[in-house]
Amino acid sequence: MERTAPVLPMIPGVPERRSFDYVRHGTVDLFAALNTATGKVITKLSAQHRAVDFRDFRDFRDFHDFHDFHDFHDEIDRQTDKALAAHVICDNLSAHKTPVVHEWLLAHPRFQLHFTPAYSSWINQVERWFAELERRCLERGVFCSLADLKTALEDWIKVWNDEAPPFKWTRTADQILGRICRYCDRLSEPGH
Repeated sequence: MERTAPVLPMIPGVPERRSFDYVRHGTVDLFAALNTATGKVITKLSAQHRAVDFRDFRDFRDFHDFHDFHDFHDEIDRQTDKALAAHVICDNLSAHKTPVVHEWLLAHPRFQLHFTPAYSSWINQVERWFAELERRCLERGVFCSLADLKTALEDWIKVWNDEAPPFKWTRTADQILGRICRYCDRLSEPGH
């Protein structure tokens, strides 16, 4: 989107300011496969959000002239060790559960899909990666065309992959569960 006025930066005593109105120039879907051990991502951009896009991504230079077809999962297959099982964690998007995806999985038994429970995408580390993309690339960005957006995304992803820090949990499972239990205990006390 392109804001109708520039984002005004923070200055001492004044917060950052943004106009409320903007012009939308279109959207693209970004699909990402995160290697949780290395932090690197394999990505593809798609102009539409359909099951065939989940399986048959298009890598395009021009958003009006689709060429250089790639199958996203074949790309993952090429870039990962063939001896390893590939566990793909997805949200509950209906495009991930269609016959075309199911047929591809039957033909590629080393791939296994796992679905995050509803309303718990926070457990999916790629969601954390998307949060970094939003904060570092998109949040203050102004994109006057789909080509500008695509270029900004590709450039940022390249920078990310050059440094690729894996995400690490800072708490143990017992610490997380303990905190949840303490919170639930507080909620069940009188007065709540």
